[in-house]
Amino acid sequence: MTKSGEVHPIRPGVDTSYEAPRRLAAILAADIAGYSRLMTLDEEGTHARVKRYRRELVEPAIVEHHGRLIKTTGDGFLAMFDSPVEAVRCAIVIQQSMVGRNAALPRDQWMQYRIGVNLGDVIVEPDDIYGDGVNIAARLEGIAKPGDVFISGGVYEQIKNKLVCGYQLLGNRKVKNITEPISVYRVLPDYATLVKARSGRTLAIILGVSALASLAVAPAAWYFASQKKQSAAPQEQAAAQTASKLESAAAPQTVSPSKPEATSASPALPGTPQVAVIPPAPPSALQPIVEPEMVTLLGGKFAMGSNNDPSERPIHQVDIKPFALSKFPITVRQWKQCVAANACAGGVTGDDDDAPVTNVSWSDAQQFTEWLSQVTQKQYRLPSEAEWEYAARGGAATKYWWGDQLQPGMANCNGCNEAYDAMKPTKVGSFKPNPFGLYDMGGGVDQWVADCWHRNYQGAPVDGSPWLGADCSSHVLRSGSWRSDPNYVRPSSRNYYDTNARNQTLGFRVAQSL
Repeated sequence: MTKSGEVHPIRPGVDTSYEAPRRLAAILAADIAGYSRLMTLDEEGTHARVKRYRRELVEPAIVEHHGRLIKTTGDGFLAMFDSPVEAVRCAIVIQQSMVGRNAALPRDQWMQYRIGVNLGDVIVEPDDIYGDGVNIAARLEGIAKPGDVFISGGVYEQIKNKLVCGYQLLGNRKVKNITEPISVYRVLPDYATLVKARSGRTLAIILGVSALASLAVAPAAWYFASQKKQSAAPQEQAAAQTASKLESAAAPQTVSPSKPEATSASPALPGTPQVAVIPPAPPSALQPIVEPEMVTLLGGKFAMGSNNDPSERPIHQVDIKPFALSKFPITVRQWKQCVAANACAGGVTGDDDDAPVTNVSWSDAQQFTEWLSQVTQKQYRLPSEAEWEYAARGGAATKYWWGDQLQPGMANCNGCNEAYDAMKPTKVGSFKPNPFGLYDMGGGVDQWVADCWHRNYQGAPVDGSPWLGADCSSHVLRSGSWRSDPNYVRPSSRNYYDTNARNQTLGFRVAQSL
């Protein structure tokens, strides 16, 4: 072992009497429930999905939470963390990300991880880890239900007052090849899971101290917002309909507070989840609003889609009406103003005001557009999927807006440039604009659009309007993020995520009808 603590492989002729180092670590073990059945249904498709989810969700989550991926199996993986808090956070992020991916698929095609986390003393080899600490994590994963995170009592004691979530005590469990019974807890990361666990009334529910106050406003904010909207007292409803109306300032980029007048909240789009309207703060509490810089697009016909992926077929002609799109994705600075006005419920990821805001759900983005419309008296909205692709292409019909081959300085993604930061996106406008003068229309952050997710373009609108649906539990994402590979930077590439779920790569930009 070197002075830095690195362990080098054994070479012939070198003394092999050294002992592998031991250390205390949080071990995360995971595998996919029903993997054999999924392989039977679609072997190649299942294999490709596992690799894709591992590349896009699992590996970035482990890196972000300061862990180390030890090894992968056909359907599972093993990771090690210095902190049990980070290990459990990572597990929750992975499970919630998978919920978003499964939302638009038939139930029999869902891919769900079972995850176990244990804190124990392990033997660390260059390419693997060993010991009861690892075995217990694997046993916890084995008894976990699909979509669940099971943790040992040792992990619970370390994290119980540090995470905003609940814990369901499952008692002591005897598991294979482990002498002593293991104290097992189930992590309850959101309100719905907590209520479901409580309804059984056969097991004790143990909440972290901070979780009691936070469950109603963090993971479950939208549950309570929708309930409040349906059952608000008359005076609360009146307050929601008497938001302040502010006059536009002469400068195009800022709006200064002015005399408030009564106005009505913008109606929700048909077929979409109802979004609670939170009245803006009084004008005296607001700073001048940094209004998005908009680029006017004249519209026209274009060929939408490609043959690169089944979800992008069939290629079809779409007639786009004139509209305006924000020159950049919405920034942390702009989002903070909405939060300061008590109009946006979501938090902010990142401390750079000029970076694109992330960790935003589709519902969060809707809140922002409604607030911005109220304070500026201009109608802002999310762009439709067709509008976004038309704008991203910049009038080109090539693979990327700049051509068919990757070029440096065009997009921020994993593989687009030599300088790549796996932890965060770059500031907006750091790369070249497309021919329409729009920045970051590929890479940077995944961008929400107004459309509900559909598996392909069969029956899609041809007039550029949003494609809505009866369920809309998932919405479309465009652009790819700084973590995505170059394939997702293509203007035609499309993805989706759960409507109310937040993720570190999710952002948005706004549009206006003309």
